[in-house]
Amino acid sequence: MRYRQLGKTGLMVSEIGLGGEWLEQQNASDVKKVVDRCKEYGINILDCWMSEPNVRTNIGAAIAGQRKEWIIQGHIGSTWQNGQYVRTREMDKVKEAFEDLLSRMQTDYIDLGMIHFVDQESEFNQIMNGEFIEYVRELKQKGIIRHIGLSTHNPHVGKLAALSGEIEVILFSLNPAFDMLPGSEDINDLFKDHYNDELRGIAPERNELYMICERENVAITVMKGYAGGRLFNADHSPFGVALTPVQCLHYALTRPAVASVMVGCRTPQEVDAAAAYEDATDEQKDYATVLANAPYHSYYGKCTYCGHCAPCPSYIDIAAVMKLYDLAMLQETIPATIKAHYSSLPANASDCIGCAACEERCPFGVSIADQMQIIAKAFE
Repeated sequence: MRYRQLGKTGLMVSEIGLGGEWLEQQNASDVKKVVDRCKEYGINILDCWMSEPNVRTNIGAAIAGQRKEWIIQGHIGSTWQNGQYVRTREMDKVKEAFEDLLSRMQTDYIDLGMIHFVDQESEFNQIMNGEFIEYVRELKQKGIIRHIGLSTHNPHVGKLAALSGEIEVILFSLNPAFDMLPGSEDINDLFKDHYNDELRGIAPERNELYMICERENVAITVMKGYAGGRLFNADHSPFGVALTPVQCLHYALTRPAVASVMVGCRTPQEVDAAAAYEDATDEQKDYATVLANAPYHSYYGKCTYCGHCAPCPSYIDIAAVMKLYDLAMLQETIPATIKAHYSSLPANASDCIGCAACEERCPFGVSIADQMQIIAKAFE
């Protein structure tokens, strides 16, 4: 298992994480089997947004005696009322639900206290200027949560969170299909049947979010990396082709600022399918060729940092150079930190000899040699 730094938190997390959602359907024994299989692979981060009491109890029992080995991403504002899940900002219910989470998970602290499910900008502003954030700050001050995070499906809210100076981790819905959609305050838009044919590649606001998080050192943990399994079926995929779990994971893990993908697993076998990413070949990870040859896609001419362009005879890490340039272009002038990172690369755009061998391997027809000239000039 490979590990990545979780933004500015200082924590190191497995790039494959456990999303607990589907464990609601399992009994205590089956939950423990899934958790134990995760431990065998070295998975060390889990997300528990669910308020249903039994699943919290079952996860807590499964990690009993191993608490310090797990980084728990627990949600604040997810409550259980009258036998069903309710997202709320009513503070008495919020506090009761969070205390229940601590109790059932058999712990006195949560590593990542996530402000739960904020998709409206007005709601974000209300939270950040009201009693909800005061409660979260109090939890952090007391050490009951170690870091403050937020979950959202809306890149506009994600941007506000990343720029807040207080949110350290964003749980965000991310996969190649969702990335083609503009920001929305309605989560149902992510599962629309018809995508905007005019969109070219990743929606600008989503790409901007990833770049801002990278710049601000705010980590992204990924939810819905498989789009609820729709991407595994050509008939349900908006691309008209099926992707594998490994390809979906590779797409998410090649986005800027992404630290870990929270994979929802019902069984140990589904953990196996996700953990297979760690030993997968480049060919098995290759989402780019699949999407480039799909009946429907809008990625042509856009770099997705997939790495197909390698190897370069000048030893340029083309994907890294492209990513730094895109990050730099968010600013009126290139920040010194980005210039330093660019300069520290063993080779950069100025080392391009214009052979264009990389372009023959690029699935999306990016004019890489021309782009290297533009980037070299920008960083002069």
